[in-house]
Amino acid sequence: MTQPIAGLGEIADRFDHVLLDQWGTVHEGKAVFPEARDCIRALRAAGKKVIILSNSGRRSDVNTERLAELGLPPDEHDGVLTSGEVAWHGLQARAEPPFNRFGRHALLIARGNALSMIEGLDFVAVTNPARADFIWLAGLDDLAADPEAWREEMEGYAARGLPMLCANPDLTMYTPRGLLPAPGALARLYAELGGIVHYVGKPHSAIFAAALRQLGDPKPERVLMVGDSLDHDVAGGRRAGLLTLLITAGVHAKALEHATVGDLAGDPMRTPDWAIPRLKW
Repeated sequence: MTQPIAGLGEIADRFDHVLLDQWGTVHEGKAVFPEARDCIRALRAAGKKVIILSNSGRRSDVNTERLAELGLPPDEHDGVLTSGEVAWHGLQARAEPPFNRFGRHALLIARGNALSMIEGLDFVAVTNPARADFIWLAGLDDLAADPEAWREEMEGYAARGLPMLCANPDLTMYTPRGLLPAPGALARLYAELGGIVHYVGKPHSAIFAAALRQLGDPKPERVLMVGDSLDHDVAGGRRAGLLTLLITAGVHAKALEHATVGDLAGDPMRTPDWAIPRLKW
């Protein structure tokens, strides 16, 4: 059963550290929620480490700068870890699957300047799919978010057997135009077309393992994962053995107008320990 709470102060004795989802939890792309910033300050004043854990396909420093612009400076949290950062380090080391199976020629799909993703890596960004060894899906521009617009292109890539590295498994994303399909939705289509997809990010294990290392390897059961997605934050947190808290005013807000958290989750492994409308102390 999911227990509703009014603020994290009610359960602060249950955890030592916090992993916070970014979009929908700390901000929605325009400014950090004032109550969220106050909550982060209160958590750190109570001796908790706070790491922002994001499915952004960009590297952590880019997101740290973006958070500062939105109202959460670096000295008010204990770091940012993104799926893009985990993917970058995996590709740099090439020590384990799937990273040691990719060739050097990457067909990059990302928001804005995709070339920044390969800085410091022994990879070549290509624009001609015929020269690509794999697809690196890091992000999607708002106007190119609809997976169906990519269907013909993806069919061709799948027919060639190009593997895809999806560094942002989110199914939806916040934009000025409202919720739109995110890279995870395009990766899902690619898999349906027969393409091989490797995911880095929530709910998959690598990003949670990296986050625990960044926290100093605490006991997972003393770490709280806070986010607005049952599919990514809650499911991933539970698989990693963490405590979980769902922000109900996020991506599931409309669905929760007509269903309980438990009914919407439909599975104990997607059911959070606690629920709260917004991040608040």
